[in-house]
Amino acid sequence: MSNPDSSSNPCQACGACCASFRVSFYWAEAEARGLPAEFTEQLNPWMNCMASTNRRAPRCVALAGTIGAEVGCRAYDQRPEPCREVQPGDGQCLKARARHGLPAHPSLA
Repeated sequence: MSNPDSSSNPCQACGACCASFRVSFYWAEAEARGLPAEFTEQLNPWMNCMASTNRRAPRCVALAGTIGAEVGCRAYDQRPEPCREVQPGDGQCLKARARHGLPAHPSLA
């Protein structure tokens, strides 16, 4: 698992976004980034998603750890663009944190 240091990345103590949203992307992105096939599911002939994010209660299979405590992404270096777009403290982040009962992170508010 390759992850940024938790002291420099508040996401390493959260993970709420990885358990809140479907992460869909053009199928070829997975191959181009070297994303392991077991981390993806086919949605249609053109789109894939991160495995287990296309459920009523999503939680990405690449997410390891406890949400709100300490987490890591087992595919961090290969993660698709939708994962890269969510930024600490942005609207998607805050929505995910609220969904999991987490307050806005003090350093992000």
